[in-house]
Amino acid sequence: MHHRIVIIGAGFAGLTAIKTLRKKGCTDPITLISPKPEFFYYPSLIWVPAGIRSEADLTIPLDNFLQRNQIHYHQGNVIKLDPDTRQIFTDTGTVAFDSLIIASGGRFLKKISGIEHVYTPCEGYIPTYAYSEKLASLSGGTLTFGFGSNPKEPAAMRGGPIFEFLFGIDTLLRQQHRRDKFRFIFFNPAAEPGKRLGNKAVSALLGEMAKRNITTHLGYKIKEFTEDSIITEGGKVYSDLTLFMPGMTGAAWADNSKLPLSDGGFIKADAQCRVPGFNGIYIAGDSGSFPGPDWMPKQAHMADLQARAAVNNLLADKNGQKANYQFKTELVCIVDALDGGMLVYRDIKRNILLPKLAMFSWAKRWFEQLYLQQYR
Repeated sequence: MHHRIVIIGAGFAGLTAIKTLRKKGCTDPITLISPKPEFFYYPSLIWVPAGIRSEADLTIPLDNFLQRNQIHYHQGNVIKLDPDTRQIFTDTGTVAFDSLIIASGGRFLKKISGIEHVYTPCEGYIPTYAYSEKLASLSGGTLTFGFGSNPKEPAAMRGGPIFEFLFGIDTLLRQQHRRDKFRFIFFNPAAEPGKRLGNKAVSALLGEMAKRNITTHLGYKIKEFTEDSIITEGGKVYSDLTLFMPGMTGAAWADNSKLPLSDGGFIKADAQCRVPGFNGIYIAGDSGSFPGPDWMPKQAHMADLQARAAVNNLLADKNGQKANYQFKTELVCIVDALDGGMLVYRDIKRNILLPKLAMFSWAKRWFEQLYLQQYR
């Protein structure tokens, strides 16, 4: 009798799980649930304002990948999960499973008053392109950039892309000979933004801001956004165009899952990417709350590592073996600025920072093409 494996989510973790299962010789039927049969490469949104990437460049149809790997595709949005009856309820039908990997990603918190006045780039291509169009239409003014966190789960943030937009747009406007018409302000509730990258990185990032004549507004809680300002506990910051990445929380359907949730709204996981108390249910990527250091990133690379661990333990459990495979906690980041990139690496033992070099910017583009090729 076949063992039914279901994967929720066609992002980094979900596709890595599929690839790993088949690579390890798993012949069981696999069903993928996602809203669309496509993969979107979010890390390269940073190049949209400069016209280096389009929506078509970053959207990969998965028909060929799914066919090669003999995956049954269920198009739909998950609305509920019943772990007792082993059923997933979507808006287009019900899917049964024996083993489940949850890789549905997280979502941004939208609780700050007036947040509709800001652009959140990592929500997808549309808001990023809309921001780019607005930027191109401005003849001058104040541009503000910032990110927040989840107060109930401070590590649930995605700040790296904001640094890249900040430096990349600065470079873009210099290339267009328009930089002198704009004032740049970076704001953040933390006094030392980017702390998860390490102390050296914080100093390097703030140093790069100073070099580029970027003003900072740090250490003040954000209270409200308006059409032309950011209101913080430290005062009002005027803004003609605001790019802001809110803190993150778990998938909306998790509340209807009967699975244990963290205070921040993520599904709890153990070091083996299993959901405690529920046999055969695993989790990888941004939808999970994992044990580890407070600098553990919500990052594509981390999602890939967790997906491989989840698959190894799923197969071990299925075969009656000891499931003790743990993912490596590792941060790898190139902070790109169009004209060069800064490389940051961190694991349990090391924290390495390499200064901005043009080769790192090209390396990031090369990696993008290499990564996407496996899904074309």
